[in-house]
Amino acid sequence: MKSKRVLVVLGGTSGERAVSLESGNACIEALKKKGYKVFKFDPKKKPLHFIKKKNIDVIFNSLHGRNGEDGVAQSYFEYLGIPYTHSGVISSHNAMNKIISKKIFKQNKIKSPLYFVLKRKKYNKAILKKILKKNQMNFPIVIKPANEGSSIGVKICKNIYEFKDFSNNLFKRYLELMVESFVGGQEIQVAVLNNVPLGAIELKPKRTFYDYKAKYSKSANTEHIMPANILTSKYKEVLKIAKKAHQALGCKGVTRSDFKYFKNNFYLLEINTQPGMTSLSLVPEIASYKGISFENLVEKILLNASVNR
Repeated sequence: MKSKRVLVVLGGTSGERAVSLESGNACIEALKKKGYKVFKFDPKKKPLHFIKKKNIDVIFNSLHGRNGEDGVAQSYFEYLGIPYTHSGVISSHNAMNKIISKKIFKQNKIKSPLYFVLKRKKYNKAILKKILKKNQMNFPIVIKPANEGSSIGVKICKNIYEFKDFSNNLFKRYLELMVESFVGGQEIQVAVLNNVPLGAIELKPKRTFYDYKAKYSKSANTEHIMPANILTSKYKEVLKIAKKAHQALGCKGVTRSDFKYFKNNFYLLEINTQPGMTSLSLVPEIASYKGISFENLVEKILLNASVNR
């Protein structure tokens, strides 16, 4: 494998471009340290169909967000017939689309916050109140785009006025929004690698919730507790649920599942098929606790690459 030529695809055009560049460059350095021949490709500079199969043996996908995490890039890799890392076309699409993944969680009896879908239109307060009553939902509530990552566009609404303003603003950019009941409690995130749960970390954000800044800015001072401060029996339980979700969506390679732990129950918010690999990222931190170095983690992800994922 060490003689193989690895193309790290990074950057792209999504709202998570900066994080993707940081993740991708960290993975490039790790692979070089492991002795691989590494090249990089940024879809913002050249379309994905410019990748030449004859020059590349395997693709390490470091894209985040739309067109990188939702099955679009994966469909190019499949068409090119080049083995690639992380989840395949369908599982990536289903995990990125929060509405589809919610349905899959429900089918597999995985607890998740109550939700409903809002289609793009102009809503007034009276109509929104009726919709909330119909769906038996009270404030605070959470609204989010149906197909974004890294908490982009996520808003916690404390009243009907915020709900109206936030939703109408989001509809300027998105066709569909998901409205969720707000679940309090502990923020717990679980890494799964090649169908094996690695561990669960707890996050204590200083901000309102674990938003984009809390995830990626050192100045946000989010506290990381590894392992998560929960009973051993509950720790084992959340690892089991994360593995179940990983398999239910047909994910491959590495995933990170985001949970809320409230009143003795775990509620799965979403599953990430392209988790960050930056200095503040959670999967490398969880892996490190398990004795897996960053370089070894990146290589384990690489060795799982294939087509027909």
